[in-house]
Amino acid sequence: AVPCPPWVSPGCPQAESGAKAGDPKKEEEEEEEEIDIDLSAPETERAALAIQEKFRKFQRRKKEPGP
Repeated sequence: AVPCPPWVSPGCPQAESGAKAGDPKKEEEEEEEEIDIDLSAPETERAALAIQEKFRKFQRRKKEPGP
């Protein structure tokens, strides 16, 4: 059987055999994960600006009274 990815719902049989949501050991493992992103790279800056733009549009739409 193919194991379920870690981001699947808790209903997955393989996810149930792993750490529970409140398990402190699991939370520590997630905190220790180091992600190496070059913050000075041009593509990183473009991605950040795109995310910020989408978020601002979302916030404006949220404030506007809808139909």
